[in-house]
Amino acid sequence: MKDRTIDYILRTTWLAVQKMYNEEAAKFGSTMATGFTLLSIDKEKGTPSTSLGPKMGMEATSLSRILKTMEAKGLIERKPNPDDGRGVIIHLTEFGLENREYSKERVLTFNETIKKNISEEKLKNFYEVADLINELIQNKKIYDQNDK
Repeated sequence: MKDRTIDYILRTTWLAVQKMYNEEAAKFGSTMATGFTLLSIDKEKGTPSTSLGPKMGMEATSLSRILKTMEAKGLIERKPNPDDGRGVIIHLTEFGLENREYSKERVLTFNETIKKNISEEKLKNFYEVADLINELIQNKKIYDQNDK
């Protein structure tokens, strides 16, 4: 394709952001996925393992691998859910809280840098376009899912 398509721009931009975050995380022996997970866990109450995947938009098997690695590194601990004996709540350890703060700083630095370099109007348009794309996808307005 000669022209850049919308999905091409979204994909290549996200890959660049992902690479940037992974390079930052690697300085501390971590990954972007670990940082994202740390930021998705409630730092005071913990987060039920069953709600973490949907909250992050991840499949259970991928999340399970990440959580296993995080537990082995001492970033999280699993505790029984007092409201549901079958469930588990993921809690951050002290080390996990430290790493969460580092991840949070990196995300905020990225956001502030973008805000300093792109006008408020352009960012507002970006958010509107992104919201509309998500809405079209969620409401199955792009492809009819019944078409085979």
